[in-house]
Amino acid sequence: MEKVSIIGAGSWGSALARILGDNGHQVLLYDTDEKTVEEINQYHTNVAKLPIGMLPLNVQATTDVKKVAEFAEIIILSVPTKVLRTVLNELTKVLTSPKLFVNTSKGLEPDTFLRVSEILDEVLDKKYIKGFVALTGPSHAEEVIRQLPTMICSVSNCHQDAVKIQYLFSNKTYFRVYTGHDLIGSELCSAIKNVYAIASGMLEGLGYGDNARAGLISRALVEMKRIVIAMGGKEETIYGLTGVGDLIVTTTSHHSRNYQAGVKLAQGKDLNETIASMSMVVEGARTAEAIYFAARKYKLETPIIDAVYQIIYEKKAVAKVVKELMNRALKDE
Repeated sequence: MEKVSIIGAGSWGSALARILGDNGHQVLLYDTDEKTVEEINQYHTNVAKLPIGMLPLNVQATTDVKKVAEFAEIIILSVPTKVLRTVLNELTKVLTSPKLFVNTSKGLEPDTFLRVSEILDEVLDKKYIKGFVALTGPSHAEEVIRQLPTMICSVSNCHQDAVKIQYLFSNKTYFRVYTGHDLIGSELCSAIKNVYAIASGMLEGLGYGDNARAGLISRALVEMKRIVIAMGGKEETIYGLTGVGDLIVTTTSHHSRNYQAGVKLAQGKDLNETIASMSMVVEGARTAEAIYFAARKYKLETPIIDAVYQIIYEKKAVAKVVKELMNRALKDE
């Protein structure tokens, strides 16, 4: 049995807490919302984020970040990349010993193009970083809380750390974890796929069909390959759970908040209206900006990424941009 701290009692953080609780581990969830924390501790529910089922009795919650730091050697980060620096800056004030950090968010910083592992290295003193693992892959919290079979990856530059987290989360009924070693590629894929999910939602919003979506997914893999290799990742990662697996689940499912955002954008809402109408963070919008400029830096051809950026930030009409994509010069696949 392990002790595990989770920062962020959102849908995914709560779903992970349930897995760990089901696996017999002690969990301390951190959230800034006092009502959420009180509900978890008193009723073992988080109805706003886990509409069905209950959290195990071995899952508790707190608003005290110092308690989270003291509770466990394993700290899971389950917050949007937008607030990650703020969270890490708060942690620097209370950390007294090295921790194994496990990230579950999927995004890049627009201004820096940094991956989460790089942000962690930049903010935290190295003496407090025992290791880093990205827990990522095709997974919707809505299905995990229903205990539907899910397979993801524990990815780290340190194989021992990846294996530790693999065994921590895996069970024999509904959650299976593989290990991976390409941290760069996995972090990039998990972030970039959100941009393509927005694009896929746009196709839905325009009333297009399966043919268009299949074409989008296929060409998205081509772009992902260019980006991952240029930024130091491995091509093989593109074809695994953290690559094509995550891409498929987020571009084809109505559970995906980025997919839903794409639908709204295609229906005429701008980015601010779209974000305001949703209860969860749309990581793909920020990632679209980051990866668009990263592609310019590396001189990469990324027409789908460019299209999403133009729609969100240059206010181009969705139908017009799709037409421009269809009228690009003909070429070999």
